[in-house]
This record gives sequence, C-alpha cells and structure tokens, in this order.
Amino acid sequence: MPSPKPDFILVDDSRLDCLISQKVIKNTSKHATVQSFNEASLALEFITNRIQEPDHDLTIIFLDIQMPVMNGFDFAASFEKLSETIQALYAIFMLSSSTNESDRIRIGNYSCIKHFYIKPLTREIVQEVINTSCKD
Repeated sequence: MPSPKPDFILVDDSRLDCLISQKVIKNTSKHATVQSFNEASLALEFITNRIQEPDHDLTIIFLDIQMPVMNGFDFAASFEKLSETIQALYAIFMLSSSTNESDRIRIGNYSCIKHFYIKPLTREIVQEVINTSCKD
C-alpha cells in the first residue's frame, strides 16, 4: 500500500516561518505539495475556489494564530461556514508561538481545529499529523 501523500497549506504572516516550515515538510514528506499564504484571507479564498483532483488525499493546514487583518481564529470561524464537503477535505492544526493559555482554551470552540502545536514545526510534528490524519 502506498504511503499517503497529503498536500499542505501554511498560513502564517511570517515569511521566514513559512520558508522553514516548507523545508521541514518537504524533508519529511518528499512528494508533498506545499502552498504558503501570508494572509489568512488569501488561504481561505484559495480553499473556497480550489478544484479538488479525484486522486487527492487530505490537505493538512498549519495555521498561525496571531496574524494581522484575519487571525487564525477568524480563519477557523470562516472555514466552519464552508460546506461540509469542502471541510472534509482539510485538517487544520494550529501552529503558533503563542503560549497564552486562553488561546489553547479558545481552540476548543472550533471543531475544525484538530490539535495545537508550538512553533517551530518539526519532522516529528509533520509525521504525527500525517499518521493521525491520513488513516484509511
């Protein structure tokens, strides 16, 4: 059985964090495709307008919390308004430098957010996310 090859979307206003995360993902999942967005609204627009390919595995989203204009919680609230068909194609994981306990508690208000991880993204986190998200 071939190993899952999920796509990834990075949503983080830090270009450096996106670049580092992209390298970690590519080193962990060699055939993964990675899209980066420095504005959450652009990522949401991409997801809304994206045409899914039939052989497409799940897309994993690593989402930062603290961003200008539309933060991670605003993104999650807007994502949850999308059709269930679209939502089922994605798994969202918060990836943030925030150690604020209220942020961790607030994540529980969004069923679309699967888990919270502290930056930086590591091979272990990517592998764990793939293993838990891409089960048959």
